Amino acid sequence: MKKVFLLLFIIIFSGCSAQEPKINGVSFVGSPKEITAKAIQPVVAVHANWAAVMPFGFLKNLETPTVTFNIERQWWGERRDGAKRTIELLNEKGIKVMLKPQIWVWRGEFTGNIKMNSEENWQVFEKSYEEFIMLYAKLAQEMNVPVLCIGTELHTFAQTRPKFWSEVIQKIRLIYNGKLTYAENWDQFDNVPFWDQLDYIGIDAYFPVSQSQTPSVEEFKLGWQKHKSEIIALKDKIEKPVLFTEYGYRSIHYTGKEPWDSSRSEGKVNLKAQNNALTALYQEFWNESWFAGGFLWKWYHNHEEVGGEKNNRFTIQNKPAENVVRTIYKDE
Repeated sequence: MKKVFLLLFIIIFSGCSAQEPKINGVSFVGSPKEITAKAIQPVVAVHANWAAVMPFGFLKNLETPTVTFNIERQWWGERRDGAKRTIELLNEKGIKVMLKPQIWVWRGEFTGNIKMNSEENWQVFEKSYEEFIMLYAKLAQEMNVPVLCIGTELHTFAQTRPKFWSEVIQKIRLIYNGKLTYAENWDQFDNVPFWDQLDYIGIDAYFPVSQSQTPSVEEFKLGWQKHKSEIIALKDKIEKPVLFTEYGYRSIHYTGKEPWDSSRSEGKVNLKAQNNALTALYQEFWNESWFAGGFLWKWYHNHEEVGGEKNNRFTIQNKPAENVVRTIYKDE
C-alpha cells in the first residue's frame, strides 16, 4: 500500500511541477531568394528552439481596402512557397515554427493606424484580410505548425472591428488545430477585445525602460517593473500565458528609451547597452511560470554578411549580444 501512495505522490508532484520548455525563438526574416539548410545552421548554433516565419501582405496606404499578397513580385521568403520551404528547413533542424503573416504599409506607415474611410471599404478590407490570413492558416495546418499568429500591431482594426476578429478566429479554428496568438504593440496590449479566444497573449515588447545612454542591467530591470505589473494584471484577468511575439533592442545609445525605433540612423553604436537590455529582460521574464517565451527581433538568413560590431540595428548577429542570447537559450 505504501508503494501505491508513493507512486501516486510522484505522479501528482510531477504533474504539478512540470513546465513547458520556454519558446527561445528568433524572428526569421524572409529572404529575397531561396535559401538552403546552410541558412538555418546559425539559428541552431544560438540554441534557438523556435523561429517565427513571416510572410507578408501589402497595402498601398492606410486606407487601402485590398491586401496584396502571395505574388511573384514579392521576396521569395514573403510568399507562400518561400514560407513553406523555410518551415521545412527549420523543422529538419528540430526548430519549431510560429507562422506570423504580417501587413506592410507602403513607406513603412504604422499598421496600427490602418483605418478604412467607409463601412463599404471596411467590409472589402475584412474580406481581403480574411483571404490573406486563411491562406496561411491552411499552410500552418498542412505543415503542422504549432502556433499561428493571426495579426501584428493592428490595434485600430482590432478594437473597432471585434465582430470580424471573433468570426475569423472561429473560421481558423475549423481548419487549423494548433494554438493561436495575436501580436499587439506594447502600448495597446491591454485593449485587445478577443484575448480570451486565443491561446497566448502576444505582445511586441518594445516597452520604454530607460532614459540613459548606457543603462546597467539593474536600471533596465527597474524600468520593467511598471510594465511587468500591467502584463501580470492582464495575465491574471485573461488567464492565458504571455508570449513576447517580438522582443529586442538595437545596439545603439539610449536603446531602452524608444526600443521600437527602427529609423535608419547610423552611428552611436552601443554594444553594451544591447547586452544589458537583453540580460535584464531575460532575468525579469524567463523564470516566470506564466511566461511562454519569445521571438528575438530579428534574424537574417545570410548570417556571415549581417550585423557586426559597427552595426547599430536590432540584429544580435556577429555582436557580443549573440553570446548573451546563446547562453540563455542553451540553459533553458
